[in-house]
Formats: sequence, structure tokens, C-alpha cells
Amino acid sequence: MGERLDLEGLRALLAISKHGGVTRAAEYLALSQPAVSHKIKRLEQVLGEELLARRAGNQLFTSAGQQLLVYAERMMELHDEALAVLSKKSLKGTIKLGMTEDTTGGDLARILARFSRVHPETKVHTRIAQSLTLADWLADGAIDIAVMQVLSSEVEPGDLILYEDQLHWIKSYDLPLDPDAKIPFLVFDNNCFYKHWAQQQGAQAGHRFETVFECASVAGILASVRSGLGVALMNGLHLAPDLEVISDVFIKPPAITYVARFRSKERNDAVRALLDEISKEVGKAVPLRVA
Repeated sequence: MGERLDLEGLRALLAISKHGGVTRAAEYLALSQPAVSHKIKRLEQVLGEELLARRAGNQLFTSAGQQLLVYAERMMELHDEALAVLSKKSLKGTIKLGMTEDTTGGDLARILARFSRVHPETKVHTRIAQSLTLADWLADGAIDIAVMQVLSSEVEPGDLILYEDQLHWIKSYDLPLDPDAKIPFLVFDNNCFYKHWAQQQGAQAGHRFETVFECASVAGILASVRSGLGVALMNGLHLAPDLEVISDVFIKPPAITYVARFRSKERNDAVRALLDEISKEVGKAVPLRVA
């Protein structure tokens, strides 16, 4: 057989699967959308099969595309492993990573620890801050990757989606609630997008939120809610039986998404390698745990 499967085409196919489409795959691979489409078209020509389901609906791949994904995963794993083991050129570089507090544990901590062991000459410098602060740092070039929360409606093409969640209004069971009075509100800090959303949407619904407590720590906010200081917005990861979820009083909170956002046109080999490691975990059946 004279034809061969192009490895970069297979990598593009996997990126489409993991990022949910050609546009996001192109952003992740730092390629144009036509370039990614051309790689897939070349695979289709070699195989004589359509791989992408180019019709309206939720299905991204044809049955042939689904079959090839299985082989592509195995082939790329072997390729990357052989390159890492046999290459005489070790990975070097510095990664400036920004994370929110609740993404510092769970699977991400394990991925970072493993990455540091496999690539000892690569340095990862990590800073912890609120999501809006991380977004500013990323735009200014102060960090290479931001692992943060965004409103699900504001996920950008190229974002690596880690986990999807929902915000909830919470309070202590002992705290009386008068929706017609000022609502004591607990927030992380002035750069907390929960606070901005509540003030904007709450005002439209006729509620008045008064910030009575600011704290940069999730643990601090939860402790203050439990003590009855006020109402807070919190994602589902942090709900507990001793916290009352408020329903049918305030406007319904939005869905949020944890993403890894990066500077695609300026990332070095070390940044690309770390993103690949995170992407491999995201591609597994169980959602990546961030806390």
C-alpha cells in the first residue's frame, strides 16, 4: 500500500474530538481552520471514507471517523512516548501558569507533579488569583496559561474545557431571608465575576445586594456562610448538606465552565507539552476534577 496516514492529520482529528469542532481545534493547534480541514480531507482521501459528519446535529464524526479516533489515540500515544524516551533533546523552558484557588488540587495537581517529574528541566511558575485577574494577566503576557472559571456563555474558541458546573445561591439554614430588604452578600473580592453578575442581574430583578464580606479564599467564604453572615454564590463543587441552596427567590444563577486558556501564538514547546498532558486527561471518559 503506497498511502500513509499523516500523523499531523491524526493529531488534528484528535483535537477536533477533544475541543468540539474544527474551529476550536484550529485555535488549539495554532493553525488556520482551512489548514485543519485540509488535513482531515487528506485523511479522507487516503481512506476513501468521510470522517466528519458534515450535517446538522450533535454528531461530529461518521462511524469511520469514530473508528479512526481509536487508532489515532493509540498511534499518537506511541509516537509521543517514543519521542520522549528516545529523543536526545530534553524539553526545556519556563511555563508561567495562573490558576484559581479551587483548581490547585485534584487531577491538575497530579498532572503538574507528573509533568515536573518527566521534564525536570522545565520550570513551572504558578500564581493563584481570581478568574478575572488571570484573564488580565493572560492578555498582558504575564502568564502563558490560565486555568480559571468563565460563564459558559463566554467560553472562547480554543479554550480547553476541563469541567462544567452550575452556580447556586447558598446561605446558612439559620439565616432569615427577606428578599425585599438589602441582601447581605459575601464575595471573593472586587474582581469576582460572581459579584459583578449578581449586581447586574439582581438589580434587573429588583434585588439589592450589599457586600458585607470580602475574602480571597473559598474556605473563608464558606465559613462565613455557615456562620450566617449572608448569602453567597458558589459552584456545585462546594455544596454540602449543612448549606441551604436558595431556589425560586433570586434570578437563576448561570452555568460556568472551568477552562485552560492560553496564548496560542506565543506558546513555547514546554507550554504546548503541558497543554497536551492536560488535554489527554480531559479526553478520558471521567471529567477532569479540579478540586
